[in-house]
Parts: sequence; C-alpha cells; structure tokens
Amino acid sequence: MSSVIDDQGGEDVVAKAKRDRAEKRGPFGRFALFIRQVLNELSKVVTPTRRELITYTLVVLVFVIIMMAIVSGLDIVFGWLVSFVFGDGSAVLGQ
Repeated sequence: MSSVIDDQGGEDVVAKAKRDRAEKRGPFGRFALFIRQVLNELSKVVTPTRRELITYTLVVLVFVIIMMAIVSGLDIVFGWLVSFVFGDGSAVLGQ
C-alpha cells in the first residue's frame, strides 16, 4: 500500500499540507494557497473522449427516463388510491 502512495507522491502532499497549515498566513496568503490547490486538482482532471462523453450522456438520459416512468406510475397509482379512499369512487369505477 505504501508503494501506491509513493508512486503518486501522496506523502509529499500530506507533508506539504502540514507545513502550510503550520505557517500563519494572512487572508491573501490563504486565498493564494486555495487557488494553487484548486489549480493543482484541476490539472489532475482527465477529460473524457467524445465516445465516452456520448456514452455517459446516454446512460444518464436512459436513467432519467426510467426514473420519470417510475415516479409517474407511482403518482398515477397513489392518485387512484386517494380518489378511491377519499373520493366518491367514480374515478375507480369509471362512472
């Protein structure tokens, strides 16, 4: 497990964070540190290929459509039950 941390430089990041925390910084220094850390994390982001992007988008759209169908079905069933229990029952009997 330590080889994974060594390969990615994780120990250096932790040591540097402890050093930075130990130093007193003013508001501008803290802001500059924050910006440096944000830029460092953004450099690690991997942009998906066009094919991956299309695949991920289709997966999300299919999931959203399925969830909409489930919620709509539950809405219809609960509406039917409420109409039957609290209404006159005409919606259930079709009268």
